[in-house]
Amino acid sequence: MLEIAGALLDALADGRRVAVATVTRVLGSAPRTLGTAMAVTDSGAVLGSISGGCVEGAIYDSAQEVLETGRGHLTEFGVSDDDAFAVGLSCGGTVDVFLAEIAPAGRNAMTAEVRAQLERAAAGQAAGLALVVAGTGAGLILAPDGATDRATDRGESAGLDADSVRRIRAQLAAAVNAGETSLGSVDCDGAISRVLYLVAQAPPRCLIFGAVDFAGALSAAATLLGYRVTVCDARAVFATPERFPTAAEVVVEWPSDYLARTHTDARTVVCVLTHDEKFDLPLLSTALSLDVGYVGAMGSRRTHERRMLRLQEAGVSAAALDRLHSPIGLDLGASSPAETAVSILAEVLATRSGASGAPLRDRQGPIHPSV
Repeated sequence: MLEIAGALLDALADGRRVAVATVTRVLGSAPRTLGTAMAVTDSGAVLGSISGGCVEGAIYDSAQEVLETGRGHLTEFGVSDDDAFAVGLSCGGTVDVFLAEIAPAGRNAMTAEVRAQLERAAAGQAAGLALVVAGTGAGLILAPDGATDRATDRGESAGLDADSVRRIRAQLAAAVNAGETSLGSVDCDGAISRVLYLVAQAPPRCLIFGAVDFAGALSAAATLLGYRVTVCDARAVFATPERFPTAAEVVVEWPSDYLARTHTDARTVVCVLTHDEKFDLPLLSTALSLDVGYVGAMGSRRTHERRMLRLQEAGVSAAALDRLHSPIGLDLGASSPAETAVSILAEVLATRSGASGAPLRDRQGPIHPSV
């Protein structure tokens, strides 16, 4: 739900009723993850995607039924269906999907607290919602903040007692702090309710140093993957917003100074494209001292060998140097800036997931990791 927050809010603003389908459980190999959402409006418009094509038709039909009856329900899709290509997941997994109606007004109207979380998600900020998907209170949506008495009233009207509502909201706050969508349960007077804790994080950062042509292509590709991109270069004549229209920001500053002061975390990607030792060496020394997800540097093998020697002389440890991806990117035969951007981001994805980067046809087992 949070991943399609902007489109969902637009539909509600237009006065549309919406049936939202959310993945609540993934078994085996499946193309989308827990919390992935798709919505269907009462005008027939489709927002988002559940499986990349496998079950959308069946979800659409189920959503129409929800809009007709106003009643939500939990449905399973998977290889157990007779025709895997018509309804199930041809990739071999099974997903549970919860469908519920949200309306701009009336019985299923969205509360102010839930709307506020959707607005945060649409703005690229951290947000969270708790969706009761089975058991007592199924269909109830709670936010981590807002008026507790109102949340309690909604919970009691759905069959949950005040203590259960409090525990759900506390678990949701913990999930938001952890930055992970998860499935949990709550015991309400001996009856177990399953709760999906939906979490949206602020976009991960991709910091590109060096205002070169390769940076333009990498900025566009990284933005497409959901990164918030910053291009930084000390040369004002090259570091301009006009040259990098897809970047969230273009910074004119000495690269190592900017990296030392800006916010980074374990999801941050650092790509050094400058080819200039006076920039590269202090920048990479700083980058390799930070807890970031990826550090890569462009250059030939000769440049890389000289760079490694200089970094060693500067006191960078062997363990830190092992984290450096240089020459940057995977061996894809890339040459143009656009192809090089694919090569770099392919390595970023493989590093993030721990994948091998090998052709799928040469691997055994499921394509998608089990959840």
